[in-house]
Amino acid sequence: MNQLGYQAHQKTCTTILVGKHATIDGSTMIARNEDGGDEPNPQKFVVYPANAAGTVYESGANHVKIPLPENGFRYTATPDADDSFGVWAGARINSQNVAMTATETSTTNTRVLAADPLVDGGIGEADITTLVLPYIKSAREGVTRLGQLLKTYGTYESNGIAFSDQEEVWYFESIGGHHWAAIRIPDDAFVVAPNRFNIDYFDFNSEDTMSSADLEQFITDHHLNPDIDVTTPNLRHIFGSASDKDRAYNNPRAWYVHRLFAKDVADEQPEDQDLPFIVYPKKKLSVDDVKFALSSHYQGTAFDPYEHEQAPFKYRPIGINRNQESHILQIRPNMPANIAGVHWLGYGPNTFNAFVPFYVSVTTIPASFEKTTPAFDVSTSYWLTRVIAVISDKDFATYQDMQARFEQQIVADNVNLQQQTDQDIQAGQTVDLEAVNQKMADNYMLAANTLLGKMIKLGTKKMQLRFSVDD
Repeated sequence: MNQLGYQAHQKTCTTILVGKHATIDGSTMIARNEDGGDEPNPQKFVVYPANAAGTVYESGANHVKIPLPENGFRYTATPDADDSFGVWAGARINSQNVAMTATETSTTNTRVLAADPLVDGGIGEADITTLVLPYIKSAREGVTRLGQLLKTYGTYESNGIAFSDQEEVWYFESIGGHHWAAIRIPDDAFVVAPNRFNIDYFDFNSEDTMSSADLEQFITDHHLNPDIDVTTPNLRHIFGSASDKDRAYNNPRAWYVHRLFAKDVADEQPEDQDLPFIVYPKKKLSVDDVKFALSSHYQGTAFDPYEHEQAPFKYRPIGINRNQESHILQIRPNMPANIAGVHWLGYGPNTFNAFVPFYVSVTTIPASFEKTTPAFDVSTSYWLTRVIAVISDKDFATYQDMQARFEQQIVADNVNLQQQTDQDIQAGQTVDLEAVNQKMADNYMLAANTLLGKMIKLGTKKMQLRFSVDD
């Protein structure tokens, strides 16, 4: 594959998954920060139409060619604005209200890579959603199709992928070049998955797990299990890592979200290598809760970089300058099919943005969210949010309250519009969802520009290049 292309893309994400009985409204939610390097990697929001004719897919990352099935479904997606190295679609919901987020770059160990090496000519993050989501009608089907693709073509990297529909949430992790394991998240549980192998205890005989057909034998044949008690295999111990980097880079992110929402975690510590994968919330979680977690930087602890100077060198936060786009893919219950799926989307560093709840049963996307260009253009949401983030980060204490009020108000305004739209459609009225999405996008752009104007006025008064005497 093109290594330069890969390095330009996301390698550092955070995933949060919530089962339907753990949410405040009974929806399933899969969410992720799509992170990259320190420089901007602009993203856009698009709709791909249904495709009746089967074609051949060619990866922009390494030019592997894969035949596609016929009758692909329409779907929304968040690809790179610059497609030089492939699509990198990130997050999608298709017309069957199946959601997919890909990928969470993960870790592995030398034992696994020696037994099943990565495949240079295989598939990877640039390809996975394009190859899978248009052709599935459920989250389980997504697991099965991706598993078949890995068996056939292999992969050149280690990744975690999430699927959801109205009933189920699944987390899938690739193992070496061709192997994989997936687990259904319990309906009353949630998961936070940083950049490590995340699945721990795994029952091969459960209806709520799936894996490559030879995975148990693969473990035995290559002596991969280090545990003395092997009653229930711990896949993180078998396939994952427990490195010094994990202690500072990965584990603290899981610890902090557990600290926010989980019950019975009082004994957990930020650097723990065995933080549980599946945890149970102390309250039902909302979109606002998930957004807060995706924006977090260890608030209320000694590790918040805005409160403690040493913190940026201690633990890697979830909200970070590397956030390129972030999403919450929500599949709602008891809704007509055309409004069940909601693609909550925010661009840039999450600490300084707000998510917009876009309907996905549409054929076009508002230009301020779709027409992102690699070149700087403040008329688009991506670049406008970047400007706000850069200014806010330099003087967080000054702009913190202003930004928080912006986020609260714009989300309230757009959710109010969403609720009115839901009610009208449920009452049998015909509603133009593209017009509603346009209004939400316009609301965001107006509020963000107003916020930026206020920040410029306040910041001008605090400039060092000033003089106390004037005419």
